[in-house]
Amino acid sequence: SVPAAPALIEQHVDITVRVLDDLGLHARPAARLARTALAFEADVLILHEDMTVDAKSILDILTLAATRGTDLTISCRGVDAAQAAETLQLLFARPLAEEKE
Repeated sequence: SVPAAPALIEQHVDITVRVLDDLGLHARPAARLARTALAFEADVLILHEDMTVDAKSILDILTLAATRGTDLTISCRGVDAAQAAETLQLLFARPLAEEKE
């Protein structure tokens, strides 16, 4: 008999990251963050103080007005949440505006 395919299990992973960009999460780093989040099926939310925004939306990210040194919680929920969290953790390891394309 053929083994059953493993069921896709919903994951929930929260990480904390720090904004390293001198100008904070302005348009270019917000776009890079949204583009990265969009690559995943998981829902990706950013929590800061009393705000929760969709990490797949540039405009939502900009409403955080996150300056350099701001700590953000990123909450990933879905079948690829762990991969999304790991990718976003690496993305925030350097200033987001230092994009190499």
